Amino acid sequence: MTIKKHDFIEVEYTGTVKEDGFVFDTTNEKTAKEKGIHNPHAQYGPTIVCVGEHQLLKGLDEGIVGKEIGKEYKIDLAPEQAFGKKSAQLLKLVPMTAFKKGNTRPEIGLQIEVDGNIGTIKTVSGGRVMVDFNHPLSSKELTYTIKINKIITDDAEKIKALISLTLNLKKDKINITISNGKATVKTLKLPEVFQKEFEKKIKELVPTVKELVFAENKEEVSTKSEKQPLNTSKK
Repeated sequence: MTIKKHDFIEVEYTGTVKEDGFVFDTTNEKTAKEKGIHNPHAQYGPTIVCVGEHQLLKGLDEGIVGKEIGKEYKIDLAPEQAFGKKSAQLLKLVPMTAFKKGNTRPEIGLQIEVDGNIGTIKTVSGGRVMVDFNHPLSSKELTYTIKINKIITDDAEKIKALISLTLNLKKDKINITISNGKATVKTLKLPEVFQKEFEKKIKELVPTVKELVFAENKEEVSTKSEKQPLNTSKK
């Protein structure tokens, strides 16, 4: 059986920089610890993704289409398929006064956040600091080793995976039941705008679900199918 767009699949992968073999991403916790990139807040282990939904890097997302279940592959990514090429427009001069206001001492190599964007300090000269807002792996060729374990057929697992990836929630914090086309999701309280957008996405990717209900502390916000009037009032 081969993979096609919008399949939900369970995968394991490790990403490396092609030129030096530096491991920057992995689903294997042991590998993360060995390579010095372990994040205690990250969720390790096989992960479920929906093919074609940009939950992986573009080149990897496209590269697994047509691949077979149960096999391991190496997929090379050009910069355009990964984090893009470096742009001179993303090199910015930041006045020293901005650092003084934040009680931060600028040093070369330090990562900082400016207006919600993460950058790396490249130079410190006089009253100005050069910050590079390009992704650290921009212009890099990458290699992913990826194993496709299985196709997910359980609709509750599909929905749980979408919520987990979108909100970076642990799966054990999400409870889902499905009955007669109605999916009830019990999780942390979610903004109403997210519920509406998520309902649209669920119906697109899991067409057997006709109604989606978010429940939290016995309060439910119900979003009906498009064939019925939309009701977002709390019961």
